[in-house]
Amino acid sequence: MSALLAPWRALTDPVFFGLEHVPDDGPVVLVGNHSIFGLLDLPLMIDGIRRERGRFVRGLADHAHFAVPAWRDMLVRFGAVRGTRDNCRALLAAGEAVLVYPGGGREVAKRKGESYQLIWKQRMGFARMAIEAGCPIVPFGAVGAEDSYDILIDADSPILAPARGIVKRLGGQWELVWPIARGVGLTPLPRPERFYFAFGEPIPTAAWTGRHDDQRALRVVRDRTRKSVQQRLEFLQEHRNHDPDRDLIARVRRRLPI
Repeated sequence: MSALLAPWRALTDPVFFGLEHVPDDGPVVLVGNHSIFGLLDLPLMIDGIRRERGRFVRGLADHAHFAVPAWRDMLVRFGAVRGTRDNCRALLAAGEAVLVYPGGGREVAKRKGESYQLIWKQRMGFARMAIEAGCPIVPFGAVGAEDSYDILIDADSPILAPARGIVKRLGGQWELVWPIARGVGLTPLPRPERFYFAFGEPIPTAAWTGRHDDQRALRVVRDRTRKSVQQRLEFLQEHRNHDPDRDLIARVRRRLPI
């Protein structure tokens, strides 16, 4: 994976903050924001954690991914498992680092004006799993991928009303339909924006031991995690706005030998 990512890593020059908060070993749940289309920054983050912390993160993937044979096989090869409670429970029991995106597919299928917004609804599954396992939650934010695209038409557009009706009649989930976006020029190729990742201090769950079915406990842990992720996003966007190396050309010029 690291070799395959080398060109993309060189173009996006990812920056990491707070990697020391990811434990060297033992069960942990990593929770953060899902970016548009989902795959521009995720592999780089997993690779960065492996390179710097020596941990191979195991992702909980949406069931829809496993309906596509070749794609499913690639995800499994890179450590992903079907996102079920039993799989999460087994991974944590084995001392693994488990990656969870509470926003799921809806957070990937961004609408106009939803850049870097958390769309978690009332999901608390990650809190339940962490409390049950007695492991910490490490919140993180990721910024850059959503600067790589401009959304032209999203799933709420009236232009797509006829298609929306067909999908719903067929039993599909229209809210998970990806937007039509442009990157480089008018193409779907992403602009090589710089990517930024920040990890917050671990959120312990020991105080809630045995309360994984307690809705109040779940809400407290979820809300604390959400607040920390939001703070990471705000920090990264501020850093990005003042980063002299944000632009690809500026980075290249700065590193050329004088």
